[in-house]
Amino acid sequence: MSQRPQALFAMAAENVPLVFPPEVLARLRESVDIDPALVARDFTDPGVLDVLARTEILVTGWGCPRLGSTVLDAAPRLRAVLHSAGSVKSFATPGLWQRGIAVSSAAVANALPVAEYTLAMILLAGKDVLAARDRMRTSRTSSGWGIVPGIGNHGRRVGVIGASRIGRRVLELLRPFDLRPALTDPYVDEAEAAALGVPLLPLDDLLRTSDIVTVHAPETPETHHLIGRRELALMPDGAVLVNTARGALVDHDALVTELRAERLTAILDVTDPEPLPTDSPLYDLPGAFITPHLAGSQGNELARLGLAVTEEAERLVAGGKPAYGVELAALEREA
Repeated sequence: MSQRPQALFAMAAENVPLVFPPEVLARLRESVDIDPALVARDFTDPGVLDVLARTEILVTGWGCPRLGSTVLDAAPRLRAVLHSAGSVKSFATPGLWQRGIAVSSAAVANALPVAEYTLAMILLAGKDVLAARDRMRTSRTSSGWGIVPGIGNHGRRVGVIGASRIGRRVLELLRPFDLRPALTDPYVDEAEAAALGVPLLPLDDLLRTSDIVTVHAPETPETHHLIGRRELALMPDGAVLVNTARGALVDHDALVTELRAERLTAILDVTDPEPLPTDSPLYDLPGAFITPHLAGSQGNELARLGLAVTEEAERLVAGGKPAYGVELAALEREA
């Protein structure tokens, strides 16, 4: 068997056993020489620098230090950075691509639980489950068996903002249900939307015609407060806004105004700021359902991220290319 390439973890040390549990770590170590006890949080540490000089594959994760020119100069043999999470924006620098170093992300794997959370919330919102729970908690009574008008998931319009990995997965998950999804994305044309099986609408039209709007766009200067006062006003009475992307895509002050008027409801897994200050009205408004950034990989879902990196390492060692490469040109349009 040929010698395994040297690899090094660079992330928060406490995350290594969560993302790479024993069975996943064992499989990774079949392909690369990596020590789970040596985790780089500071690339100036002598012990880290010694291994970094021999490292061909850097396995990164949440908490990875920035990979600037000084770090890259200390890693002359580095040929791939495999990220066991979603976005690489917090630590990746253009020097990686300029030096021909492959960059890969487990964003595809992380998209799965976010899309599942979104689907669950769409279906629950369509049945008014969250508000009904709150009403029962307050009244301590139940209307019992009876017809509840105005609810249900038969033919409900779901507007998806952003054909990101998560947005596309949401569209896939919606297919078995009797819902009517639509998409808005400035980088998608009619032919691509047709291939996804949905109509392509301008943002304003999507907001006007959707019962439930779910946000899956990246956070960029152009998408800051993408859903602001004007956009929220376009949504029909009783509509639901779901945000699992980034909190800053929604103008929270404008949203609070709509929620206080009891015209809209919102399901927010991300907020701006995050976490919310303790005096935020979103905690108490009956039309707001807030969760603490739970949609992404949690608990046993973290192992899926480690497995994605392990499979990428196996492809590299076999002489292939990463399946989930990140290109510098596309980075600004990604989350």
